[in-house]
Amino acid sequence: MEDRKRMEKLIHILNEAAYAYYQTNQEQMSNLEYDALYDELEGLEKKSGIVLSGSPTRRVGYEVVSSLPKVTHAAPLKSLDKTKDPEALAAFLGEQRGILSWKLDGLTVALTYEEGNLVMAATRGNGEIGEDITPNAKVFRNVPLQIPCKEKLSVRGEALISYPDFERINQSLEEGEQYKNPRNLCSGSVRQLDSHITAQRGVYFLAYSLVDFEGDTQQFEDSKEKQLMFLREQGFDLVEYEMLTAEQVPEAVLRFAQKTQELIFPVDGLVLTIDSLRVSEALVSTAKFPKDSMAFKWQDEKVKTTLKEIEWSPSRTGLINPVAVFEPVELEGTTVRRASLHNVSILQDLELGLGDEITVYKANMIIPQVAENLTKSGSAEIPEQCPRCGGKTELVEREDVKVLMCSNPGCPAKVLKAMEHFVSRQAMNIDGLSEATLSRMIEKEWLDNFADLYRLKEHREEIAAMEGFGEKSCENLLQSIEESRTRELYRFLNALGIPGIGAAGAKLLAKSFGYQLEAIMEADAERLAQIDGIGPVLADAVVCFFQQKENQNMIADLLRYIEFKPEAETDQKLSGMNFVITGSLQHFENRNELKALLEAKGAKVTDSVSQKTTYLINNDPESHSSKNQKAKKLNIPILNETELLNLLEKWK
Repeated sequence: MEDRKRMEKLIHILNEAAYAYYQTNQEQMSNLEYDALYDELEGLEKKSGIVLSGSPTRRVGYEVVSSLPKVTHAAPLKSLDKTKDPEALAAFLGEQRGILSWKLDGLTVALTYEEGNLVMAATRGNGEIGEDITPNAKVFRNVPLQIPCKEKLSVRGEALISYPDFERINQSLEEGEQYKNPRNLCSGSVRQLDSHITAQRGVYFLAYSLVDFEGDTQQFEDSKEKQLMFLREQGFDLVEYEMLTAEQVPEAVLRFAQKTQELIFPVDGLVLTIDSLRVSEALVSTAKFPKDSMAFKWQDEKVKTTLKEIEWSPSRTGLINPVAVFEPVELEGTTVRRASLHNVSILQDLELGLGDEITVYKANMIIPQVAENLTKSGSAEIPEQCPRCGGKTELVEREDVKVLMCSNPGCPAKVLKAMEHFVSRQAMNIDGLSEATLSRMIEKEWLDNFADLYRLKEHREEIAAMEGFGEKSCENLLQSIEESRTRELYRFLNALGIPGIGAAGAKLLAKSFGYQLEAIMEADAERLAQIDGIGPVLADAVVCFFQQKENQNMIADLLRYIEFKPEAETDQKLSGMNFVITGSLQHFENRNELKALLEAKGAKVTDSVSQKTTYLINNDPESHSSKNQKAKKLNIPILNETELLNLLEKWK
């Protein structure tokens, strides 16, 4: 749908321009240009009858509720019967044609429209009664707020958070507060009481069935696929699917399995449903399972091993996280020795003890996890002393989850992790300070706070004499520290370790306050919460951080050594464009260098190709990579580096 693509682009451009104007006092376009684009968007909405989430023509205000109201579903949302045998899946289909699609691993949501407007959104709940999440659904990234169809209808689908967004959000959270997987993050985001938080999380909705339709059903010609095509015409994004016969099922299952590593959304199997509406209605559902659909689950590659140790890993926030260390095993083509247990509650639920026989697997074929404990000795001891400093530990309950904390504010592990973050590439970018080197310097009491880094030259001779150093390495380190005395404000803000504020959040803060540190430190929560991408929760965290006297003293000490590099405004010629980079590079050291160049000119760089992608950058445009294939399918131009550089030259 060309109109849909253009509407998405216009919404992005207009919202970016509005943000720049109202939040950063920068004018990306004249009022005349803005009005022309706004009128074009409004015209396309009238023509198509579709109004997408985020449209400036229907700005949805954020809503805070005290609790989620309950809602009864018009038709029950039942679980599916399951199989792990492709032949059994084929036998289920019999002589019928079927629709094979992903079994998405998110949160099932039902949307109801009346007179073309979204009037209700509800979670699956227990299948009969769900929770009313209408304010939150209205700020999903791609849910239509208005559709052409005026008859009442309900559409079911899955709310999802992509892997890139999952990583982005987890990186902004403190250790121990991070989410275990995208599904948990999605559930917490969709069921928020504050829709502003939901909007920040970037939730998507993929539709997979039409239910409770009060219009003309003859148009569907006894086919669920026709219903899906109808939903696409209404502006919904659909789950990927294939039409097939029983004999095509095993090959299709294999084909889907080969795609799992390329997906940006989590899946946990497939769903096969009979295409015929008439046959589906004739099949009487059991109490629990509908008989017209069946789920297929891949066999998880689980391997038995022996638990050798539970390692307790302190973080810069004081959390001490348990890690299972076991006899090495081969999983999904790699050797695995360790798996995070995330918190004390999980360790206790598994009843772990040294020497226990356990099974391990890779969640989504990526993240090592302990699946089950076959021995269940329950003999694992929770340390009463911090393994790093010997300080007393405390068991703390956070949202029904037990975590272990070090009570010593001067714990060297906290100092070490904070120092590691401060000198990292995304922060002050100081080379030559590995974890081992920082640890030795902390033990020698040369480093107790960030400003001590800039006083290390007082220990020049001792550093040069350290094992693994020497005069040259010492000089390189001190030179790197000296160069870090002039850095951009956002790097400094990121380096401070403000809870929830990573590099992206630091850039927002710096830009929103005209690159003035004092203005950021003095800002109240209300002002901070107005920044798109910050919101009330992070705003409170920022205010709390800067109000603490020890942090004020720490910053004052640092400012004796550091000055901020001027951050000149760029031409923003690429504003509104989305790039994806893949393959090896020749003119740039790495993808991050090219990404930084494009972002400096106003572009967005994402990890996956979609309809919103403007250009795919790949030096091998004829490769059969999944990104190339998708770009070609969506008619997205593929540029090599030389072509990109020529375009950038023209856009100057």
